[in-house]
Amino acid sequence: MFQQAIENYLTTHHFDKLNLKAVLFDMDGVLFDSMKNHAAAWHEAMKQYGMHLSPEEAYMHEGRTGASTINIVSTRQRHREATEEEIKEIYQTKSDIFNSLPKAERMPGALELLNQIKEDNLIPVVVTGSGQKSLLERLNRNFPNIFKGELMVTAFDVKYGKPNPEPYLMGLQKAGVKANEAIVVENAPLGVRAGVAAGIFTVAVNTGPLPDKVLLDEGANYLFRSMSDFSKNWKDFYQAIK
Repeated sequence: MFQQAIENYLTTHHFDKLNLKAVLFDMDGVLFDSMKNHAAAWHEAMKQYGMHLSPEEAYMHEGRTGASTINIVSTRQRHREATEEEIKEIYQTKSDIFNSLPKAERMPGALELLNQIKEDNLIPVVVTGSGQKSLLERLNRNFPNIFKGELMVTAFDVKYGKPNPEPYLMGLQKAGVKANEAIVVENAPLGVRAGVAAGIFTVAVNTGPLPDKVLLDEGANYLFRSMSDFSKNWKDFYQAIK
C-alpha cells in the first residue's frame, strides 16, 4: 500500500527515488493536540469583535498567518480588510483566550514516532506558523533531545505562510536536503497544500474533525488516521521507502 503511493509520487515529480534524510513536522495538531484550543479561541475572539468564525472553519484556515485569517473573515463579513491596528488587537485577544485554556497535551503517538525517526538517523524539523517565543523550550520539555533551534521554521522566518510552499522550502534548506530527501507530516488542508506545492512527499494525519477527503483533495500522498497509527506503521512505511 505504501509502495504505490511512493511510486505515484516519484512518477509525478520525475524522481528516481525517495532518498529519505529528513522529516518535516507541522506542530499544532501533529505534535500537540492543540487545534481544538486554537479553534475555540478563534471563534470566541471573532465573536468579541462582531464577526463569526466557526470552530469547524478554523480547522480549514489552520496554517495561515493570523493576519490572513482575520482578513478573510473581515472581508467576508465587513466587506473590507482589517487595519493593522485591528489585526494586532484581534490576534492579541485570540492569543489571550488560547493561553487561558488548559495546556494542550502531546499528541498521542508523536513521541513514539519521533523516537523511531531519530533511531533511523533522520533529521526532524519543525515547520510551524506559530510565533511563540518559548517554542523550543516547550518542544524540548515534551520531546527531549529531539529538536534543535536551527532546525525550526516559525512565523518569524517566512514572508508567506502556508499554503504558500515557502515554509517547507525553508525547512528543506535548513535541513540541507532536497525535495525527494524529505517527507512532510501535516494535519491541515493548507499545510498539505504547502507541502505538495514544495514538491515533497506529504503524509496527512487526520487528527481533527475534517473528512479524510478534504486532506486527500489537497494532494496528500498518503493518509493516516492518527499519529499513533503512523507510529505503529512507521517501520513498514520506512522500509517501503528504502
